[in-house]
Amino acid sequence: MTALPKLAAPARRALAAADISTLEDLAQRSEADTAALHGMGPNAMATLRAAMTRAGLAFAKL
Repeated sequence: MTALPKLAAPARRALAAADISTLEDLAQRSEADTAALHGMGPNAMATLRAAMTRAGLAFAKL
């Protein structure tokens, strides 16, 4: 399991509330659903996209 990258507190809380603790968890969700979480901003989304690309993962195409 691949840890999430360092994010601002609101984004960390949003992911925790959605029960997302690894990049693999994140890959089970669509980018739009993740971006819609309260606390997820454009910087956090860019950081997550980059981390997922480095890990060979991508958001789900739902």
